[in-house]
Amino acid sequence: MKKLRNSFAALALAGIVLAACGGNSGSSDGSSDSDGVLSVVAAYSSVIEEPWDGVIHEALQEMADAGEITYKYIDGIGYASGAFERAARQIAEEDKPDIIMGDSFGNEEAARKVALDYPNIAWVMGSGGGPAEPNFSVFDNWIHEPAYVSGILAGSLTKSNIIGIVGGIPVPEVNRIVNAFIAGAQSVNPKVTAKVAFINSWFDPAAAKEAALSQISAGADIMFAERAGVIEAAAEKGLLSFGNQMDQKSIAPQSVVTSNVWNMRPTVKYILNQVKAGSYTSQDLKDFSMVAKGGALLAEINTGVTGGIPADVVAKAEAAMAAIKAGTLRVDINEAVPAGSVTK
Repeated sequence: MKKLRNSFAALALAGIVLAACGGNSGSSDGSSDSDGVLSVVAAYSSVIEEPWDGVIHEALQEMADAGEITYKYIDGIGYASGAFERAARQIAEEDKPDIIMGDSFGNEEAARKVALDYPNIAWVMGSGGGPAEPNFSVFDNWIHEPAYVSGILAGSLTKSNIIGIVGGIPVPEVNRIVNAFIAGAQSVNPKVTAKVAFINSWFDPAAAKEAALSQISAGADIMFAERAGVIEAAAEKGLLSFGNQMDQKSIAPQSVVTSNVWNMRPTVKYILNQVKAGSYTSQDLKDFSMVAKGGALLAEINTGVTGGIPADVVAKAEAAMAAIKAGTLRVDINEAVPAGSVTK
């Protein structure tokens, strides 16, 4: 797979280079080919190594590999003025895809503005706002439910009763995951307190690691990696950690207990079916990123971590996840900035 990342300077000086990512080759203008294979181009503000965008990329790449779509992407667009709008317009004009996907957080105004000018393209964007007629659909990672179950594990395993959490930016979408993790921990261990730090960036592993090490020095013995870099800090100190967005066990198999996993496949499949049927409309795709439709799940609990995990703790977490799936346990959505949190 060929992947080219573009900085703002490259966008401004050299135009946008799109990385082709497998699948059948479409027509020259990027639209559906004669076999009805839809074309998808993704526009990512961050790099695909950042788990949030990585989850979307992984789902689209899998479908391209299976021949269900053609797929290109641009990542690392950033948030400089005009960068996203130029990228989105070039995609729409030159590739003329059936679907444009990506993340509009931080580039919300630009994404919605360009979408209005290309009503025949289905725009499906990660967004903190609502859908917009005629063609702008929104999604997000509604993984607060598995985060609550991760919290149950953390609250059961901590010895200091202090858990450390390092997040990106304290926006509602992040806050609800962090608050659910804390609520889960305190549901089984009321003595738990949480140290929460936000690094004010979506992808800065060095800053996240530094914040995590500071929390560990202050007594935290369980770490939640809402952002990349935290798992590495926990592993260095021989402590347990929890991943986010995707199964991150491979980063530190002796440290990562489990991860809150966002599965974009149900969302993507639904949109493909809508577009193929000619019935696509702008909509909020929230439900497809929740446990009930398979869009959120808990990675396999890693009982091979250092020190192991007691069987009764595993059973407690599995029972909670089963109750969520059955609809008998509801995890509250709390999007307030976590109490006592600090922003770097």
